[in-house]
Amino acid sequence: MKRKNASLLGNIFMGLGLVVMVGGVGYSILNQLPQFNFPQYFAHGAVLSIFVGAVLWLAGARVGGHEQIGDRYWWVRHFDKRCRRDDNHRHS
Repeated sequence: MKRKNASLLGNIFMGLGLVVMVGGVGYSILNQLPQFNFPQYFAHGAVLSIFVGAVLWLAGARVGGHEQIGDRYWWVRHFDKRCRRDDNHRHS
């Protein structure tokens, strides 16, 4: 798959995951209000949709290449000597 198509597909998955997560959270909140009278068994599906949305988000990040960028910055922040604080060498 070309980089442009992979990035587009990753962004679509990330957007879909965000929508599913927000929808699940919204339904879970609305289910707590008594005036809406939603069926209780859909509440379990709403909680499950939060996790499904997170998995879609992570899959989109993996396909789109966003995960590698975050790994690179984490590596730089934790293991690059220029970006790491040295507790033994303090400036006065």
